[in-house]
Amino acid sequence: MPSLPKKTDLVRGHADSGMNRSAAACYNPGLRSYKKIPAISMSTRQAQFERASARIPGGVNSPARSFKSVGGTPLFIESAEGARVRDTDGHEYIDYVGSFGPMIVGHAHPDVVAAVNRAAAAGLSFGAPTTRETDLAETLCERVPSLDMVRLVNSGTEATMSALRLARGFTGRNLIVKFAGCYHGHVDALLVNAGSGALTHGTPSSPGVPPAVVADTLTLPYNDVSEAFSLFQERGDEIACVIVEPVAGNMNCVPPAPGFLEALRELCSEHGALLIFDEVMTGFRVGPGCAQERFGIEPDLTALGKVIGGGLPVGAFGGRRDIMAQLAPLGPIYQAGTLSGNPLATAAGLATLEIVGEPGFFDTLEARTATLLAGLRERAEKAGVALRTNQVGAMFGLFFTDAPAVRCLDDVTACDTERFAAFFCAMLEEGIYLAPSAFEAGFLSAAHDDGVIEQTLEAAERAFARL
Repeated sequence: MPSLPKKTDLVRGHADSGMNRSAAACYNPGLRSYKKIPAISMSTRQAQFERASARIPGGVNSPARSFKSVGGTPLFIESAEGARVRDTDGHEYIDYVGSFGPMIVGHAHPDVVAAVNRAAAAGLSFGAPTTRETDLAETLCERVPSLDMVRLVNSGTEATMSALRLARGFTGRNLIVKFAGCYHGHVDALLVNAGSGALTHGTPSSPGVPPAVVADTLTLPYNDVSEAFSLFQERGDEIACVIVEPVAGNMNCVPPAPGFLEALRELCSEHGALLIFDEVMTGFRVGPGCAQERFGIEPDLTALGKVIGGGLPVGAFGGRRDIMAQLAPLGPIYQAGTLSGNPLATAAGLATLEIVGEPGFFDTLEARTATLLAGLRERAEKAGVALRTNQVGAMFGLFFTDAPAVRCLDDVTACDTERFAAFFCAMLEEGIYLAPSAFEAGFLSAAHDDGVIEQTLEAAERAFARL
């Protein structure tokens, strides 16, 4: 892959592009100035974005990919390998997005690619069972103690949506409890005080969701045990389930406070409600048995996605046998999907899970993440920039604040998002690709070796100096 050009070449390239300033630059609200994005022919990229925007709302197929909160035009990625992505002009960036989590073994890992190629050669979809679906189901149940049975679906949104229906059907109750800043997909009933893209774009709830649909959804502050206790004391016999990200990854990365998950488990058990862990992001990302193994909490139902598909569209939900047995065709609660458990996703997922199951995989990844964050804090302090970090496994969060800790949505929204935007633009100029939102977590892969981390820290030192 070609190396990044010199900054003087970049400036000259932008000046010669013929584009206006707003189209050819990444606006840096923290510095109130424009910073040139590296290795980009902005006329080419802007043309690609304008072409996309003519047929795709906002030019992106997920708001999380938009550069709306950081300024400028989204990168258009052509290929990726290991820890790096390459844009359509052939320039490289060290990638800390990782397709928002699933690329834990690195992009285009040869074992995963080979597994997908073999599966594709045998047929893409059959509308009938395959043994590979059973292989993946068995693997998930073996590695996650709370799973007796699982149902494969096509996305994390499908997984959480189906788990909610199952919880309501099993308990015969209607109320759902969720937490502010936790995002569980664009399910109508859950698009209340949601995180990630909804926060970035200033719409914590969405038009098009009728009030009646969310009337049975109750929202509590994340990491607040007293509020959860009070709610259950008042309405515990009406609550079907509590759904929670065991590590909040959609208001950046916010770990559970000591005792928080334990309290939710106790309250649900006491009042006959089901506890649902949304591990779409944390599943096989923060440890070999997901967040529930890491924190020693066993939920009744679990939603999975991302890593279990190795980068292909996938989801799963599962849990106790007596609950899962209520699903059609065994029971009366309906759920279906034409492409659920499709051959390509199951092949990629099994290959990925085999790699992450190797001894020491997560220990190494967690240690490298800690090295990265320690280096970022050190360089930020040297530059006089207030920075806090959170980490769970190979997930991390960067927060521009001098607060002692970031524990909930209010803490996250109090951080300096303009300074994050300035840092994002400066890092992009240095060839480092972070998620384009102050409300998204960052991710390392096994391909982020010591050399990649050192290159990132050198880039960050220059970026912090400009802040």
